[in-house]
Amino acid sequence: MNTSEIINKVSETLVKASTTFSQDKVEAYCCSIEREKNKDASWVMETILENAKAAENGHNPLCDDTGIPHLILEVGKNREISGEFLDAIYKGVELGLQKLPGRPMAIQGDDIERIEQSGGLNPLSEAVVPAPIMLKYVEDEATCKLTIMMQGGGPEIRAKTYRVFHKRSMDVVVEEVISWAKEVVGQLGCTPCTLAIGIGRSHYEASSYMLQAMAEGNYRKQSEYEKKITDSINNTGVGALGLGGNTTVLGTFLKVGPQRASGVRIVCLRPCCCFEPRRASVEL
Repeated sequence: MNTSEIINKVSETLVKASTTFSQDKVEAYCCSIEREKNKDASWVMETILENAKAAENGHNPLCDDTGIPHLILEVGKNREISGEFLDAIYKGVELGLQKLPGRPMAIQGDDIERIEQSGGLNPLSEAVVPAPIMLKYVEDEATCKLTIMMQGGGPEIRAKTYRVFHKRSMDVVVEEVISWAKEVVGQLGCTPCTLAIGIGRSHYEASSYMLQAMAEGNYRKQSEYEKKITDSINNTGVGALGLGGNTTVLGTFLKVGPQRASGVRIVCLRPCCCFEPRRASVEL
C-alpha cells in the first residue's frame, strides 16, 4: 500500500468514526427503546438514532463536539512500521478533519498561552493534533490495524483515574467503580452513556486499557461484571438526558491488564456520551 492510499484510508476511517454508529450500538439503542417505559426517554433515544442515520447518510458529524482523534495501531511481528508510514497516518488524520470537517478547537501559542487560551483559536480543523498513537503488539503476524476514536470534551470532564484498595476482591473494585459512575453519570448530561473502564498497574496503563476497552467493546457481549455495573447505574433512574427511565447506560466495556503485588489497583473510568464510542478501524 503506497503513501497516498494510506492517507486516503485513514481519512475515510476518521470520517466514518465521526459519522457512523456501529451495528451493535444501533441494536443496543433499539433494545433500550423497546424496554423503556418513560415516553420522554424513549423519544430522546429515538431521536438519537434518527440523528445517527442522518449523520451517516450525509457524512456529517454525529455531534457538534467532533472530538480529539485518538489512535490505536495494532501490529503483528511480520509488519514493519517506518517514520514515513506514521507520517502518512498523521496526514490522513489531517485530511479526515478537513473532510469532516472537524470543529476548530486548537489553541495557539506557547505552553502558557495554550493553558490560558490567550493565544487565540486556530481556525483550521486539521490543526487539532491527535493524541500520541498507542502501539499494540498482536499475535496475528500479518496484522496492521488502525482504530480511530473521536473523544469529546464532556466525557473527559467527568472521567476519573485513581487508585482503589482492592482488599483481594474484584467485587470491592467494581463497587468502587459503581460509586464513581453514580456520581459522574448524573452530571454528564448527554446520556444514555457507555462506561469504559481500564484497570492497570499505573495511571498510564489504566488509561490505555480504558481506551482499548472503548476500541474493542461489544454491546452484544457483556461479561458478568460489565452487566453488573450497567444494571447498577441503570437502577439510579437518571435516564436519557436526565429525564428518568430505565436506560442511563447502554453498556459497559471493561478491560483488565497485568497487575502487580500491591494493595491497590489503578482504575480509569470514562463515561462516554450518547454518541460515543465514535470509532472505526481499517487494515493498512
